[in-house]
Amino acid sequence: MTENIDGFVIDLDGTVYKGRQVIEGAADTINRLKRLGKRLVFLSNRGNISRKMCHARLTEMGLNVQEDEILLTSTVSANYLKKHYEKSQVWVLGEQGLKDELAVAGVMLADKPESADWLLITLHESLTYRELNDAFRAVRHGARIMATNADKTFPGDNGDCIDVAGMIGAITASTGREVDVVIGKPSKLMADAALEVLGLPPERCMVIGDSMESDIQLGKNAGMRTALVLTGSIKRADVEASSVKPDWVWDSIAIL
Repeated sequence: MTENIDGFVIDLDGTVYKGRQVIEGAADTINRLKRLGKRLVFLSNRGNISRKMCHARLTEMGLNVQEDEILLTSTVSANYLKKHYEKSQVWVLGEQGLKDELAVAGVMLADKPESADWLLITLHESLTYRELNDAFRAVRHGARIMATNADKTFPGDNGDCIDVAGMIGAITASTGREVDVVIGKPSKLMADAALEVLGLPPERCMVIGDSMESDIQLGKNAGMRTALVLTGSIKRADVEASSVKPDWVWDSIAIL
């Protein structure tokens, strides 16, 4: 299999680590792939942190990952806004990591909600009512809505945790507006960004992840091969019941 695959698109949450714990065998797998000369990109729907923050976290976990091998929805969102809406002002419902990534890309942040052309929503684990209300005000004054991703949950230390869908729901329910753009997996935006980093055609690449809806669907849409790992929230019975079928189902990334 590794003779036919030159590039690996690897999810992080639930695939490489879960909460603060590295999944057994993940570090050895990454090291082995690199020794074989394979190209890797770590593609995550995390939008509340920057690549710099993510790299520091992975390094602390003892993982051999370079910053330029990491692609987050915060990164892709920032690049998308800079490319297509260079003169727009953005209000963030999220944490400092996303703001840092927007700053790196040169995206303008609005000084008040009423001035925003876009509201950008991501996971916000320390959300306050004031922040939620500011986001509401941005949309009520005409800002379009973008989300780093629309995942309902992510795997935490103590089980599944509410994800960006919860923040989106609060804004769409209160304003009557729908999301205009979702950046994260399984979108073509994320697939194209990953393939650009790898510099390979999709047929020479494999997606490895723990989500049928985001990881496996992204791979299928883009023409890449797919491997689902059962270290996240998905069980084997869920795979059997799904209309989307990965090429491989592994107990963990260590199988590779």
